[in-house]
Formats: sequence, structure tokens, C-alpha cells
Amino acid sequence: MRQNALLRSSKSLGTPGAARKKNAAVVVAPEVADARDDHFVVRNGVRCAGVHLIIDVYDADHLDDIDHIETTLRHCVDAAGATLLHIHLHHFQPNGVSGVAVLAESHISIHTWPEAGYAALDVFMCGKADPDKCVPVLREAFGAKRIAVSELLRGQGA
Repeated sequence: MRQNALLRSSKSLGTPGAARKKNAAVVVAPEVADARDDHFVVRNGVRCAGVHLIIDVYDADHLDDIDHIETTLRHCVDAAGATLLHIHLHHFQPNGVSGVAVLAESHISIHTWPEAGYAALDVFMCGKADPDKCVPVLREAFGAKRIAVSELLRGQGA
């Protein structure tokens, strides 16, 4: 695999049109607006735009292996039931990897410090995707001896 490559999945949301009608009014009946699928979630009784997990991985392996990291991100996407749009990873010299998996439901980002056995990840998802399913995938893939997870409910009250 080439480093610094932008990898695209076979799924697509389509090509946005360049031509847009000006002054096009959209009217939505109240009962339709209440039934729309806005991809907000309810977590512990709180309606929010999405769940954002801040994940710290300690005493971990394979943090300088860009192919292993890509495979792990893809496994996280599958486990969470998310839709991968593309992955971009960068391998630093002498070591370390940073990157993002862009999802229809938001993103997973990773930054690694192999010399410290540490990785910092953000897993933000909305809709039906389940970010919690990424934690065991990360633990196993990196052989982490310790993982700390903080949770933010984004867009409360929006």
C-alpha cells in the first residue's frame, strides 16, 4: 500500500450537482418534520446529534504499522455498522501515524506515538452506527493493556 494515499470505498453518496435553483422555497408540514430521519440519536435518554468517544490506548503494539492501522479502522467501521466514505493515513518519520476514516455518520481519527505505546482516537457517530463497538476491536487489534474512554453527547438541545 502506498503511504499518503487517499483510499476511497466503493460506496458513494453520489455526486453533488453544481447547478442549484435560487430562491427555491421548501415547505415541510409539521407532521412530516416530526417523522423525518435526521440521524440524531438518543443516548441514556438524551437526544443528541451523535456520540463522540475520546479513546486513549496505552501499552499498545502495531502503532507504526500503517497497513495494520488501516485494517483496524475498517474493522471498527464494520463493527459499528457505519458507512465508510474514505480513509486517509499519513506515516511520519521516524515513526507515528495520523489519519481519519471519514464516515457518512461522521469520523474515526487516530494519532499514534509508537515510542510511548500510546494512541489517541476520536470516534464520533450519529444515526444507527454504534461507536461503542469500536472499543473491543481497538483493544484486540493493538493488544492494549489499558484503554480509557470518555463520552461526549454532541448537539444536545439542537
